[in-house]
Amino acid sequence: MLSRLSELIWADWIWFPEGHGWADLTDHDGKVFPKPQDLWATIPIAFCFLVIRQIFERTVAIPLASLLGVSDKQRVRAPPNPVLESYFCSTSKHPKQSSIESLSKQTGCSVQQVQRWFRRRRNQDRPSKLKKFREASWRFTFYLLAFFAGLAVLIDKPWFYDVKLIWENFPKMPLLPSQYWYYMIELGFYISLIFSVASDVKRKDFKEQIIHHVATIALISFSWLVNYIRAGTLIMLVHDAADYLMESAKMFNYAGWRRTCNFIFTMFAAVFIVTRLIILPFWIIHTTFVYPLSLYSPFFGFYFFNGLMCVLQVLHIFWAVLILRMVVKFLPGNDIVEDERSDKEETESDDEDGDCERREKSRNGHVQNGHTVLNNNHNVPRSLKARR
Repeated sequence: MLSRLSELIWADWIWFPEGHGWADLTDHDGKVFPKPQDLWATIPIAFCFLVIRQIFERTVAIPLASLLGVSDKQRVRAPPNPVLESYFCSTSKHPKQSSIESLSKQTGCSVQQVQRWFRRRRNQDRPSKLKKFREASWRFTFYLLAFFAGLAVLIDKPWFYDVKLIWENFPKMPLLPSQYWYYMIELGFYISLIFSVASDVKRKDFKEQIIHHVATIALISFSWLVNYIRAGTLIMLVHDAADYLMESAKMFNYAGWRRTCNFIFTMFAAVFIVTRLIILPFWIIHTTFVYPLSLYSPFFGFYFFNGLMCVLQVLHIFWAVLILRMVVKFLPGNDIVEDERSDKEETESDDEDGDCERREKSRNGHVQNGHTVLNNNHNVPRSLKARR
């Protein structure tokens, strides 16, 4: 039963165009082809990345952070309070006003004290600026090295200049040693990101990041299995082209180097849009999705591969919107770039502003559509408005 099911799942007609199959990937005459068991090598490589990352962060990232002036503000810890802690952990980190008033009665604290406790408690769970810098510097180092390594692998290949050549002699294209290591290292790195997701900085696009990592791992693995190696290397290179710029912009952002951060982020936005929204869909995806129809009849593997490509492209459009929003924010006022995906730390003035607004509401008493109308923003400094 299991053998029949395995034969059905791995049937040639599912994964290859008509007239081709797994037999085409058998080594012969000194030519080596990708094999499913090769992918097991990515697991120890992923664990090696986790170890190397710890060493890198301690020996390189932390001294670099000190050199660039990365520093964390001293955070005031929330005092121990079993009632509030229980609500924070089990119910909500952002209680509604009615819940705050109820907790105030239960604990004997004022409403302002309860709000201040939750704000400080939320700040305790937020990653420090140094932790963010360490993570960004590690990813910057990998993406930078991976991009130039990929460029070295592809620069002398004819399909780097004529994308349609990725289908030449498919699937009987022998595997090159440089392609093997490029694949194993890239796949091992993305698997290491899955392993470290619990300890990494969680941003607002956490779910999208997980989908991206899973889709990338599936795409790289599948392209290896069916010998879409040429297309796979081009896709990995296009992705790495912008990532190291984003991570370096983050590093200078955490260090407070405003002009450097803005300059690098502008470069990143331009490279991201060109590579992810122009080159990838109109050159690479067109060559993997449209051009093959003139060579082969559609098959399941064709749809599966391009389905994963479409998932990645949707995520690219999602992130492009966030990137453009950040560009629009910092260009007019020349302010520092704030990562739209980051959870901003709350400050003491946030509560003070909220208290002032509540007192103003009680004094005004005029309500429109269920909300008190406020008109007290004309004297607020621009820097305070920006923080809000």
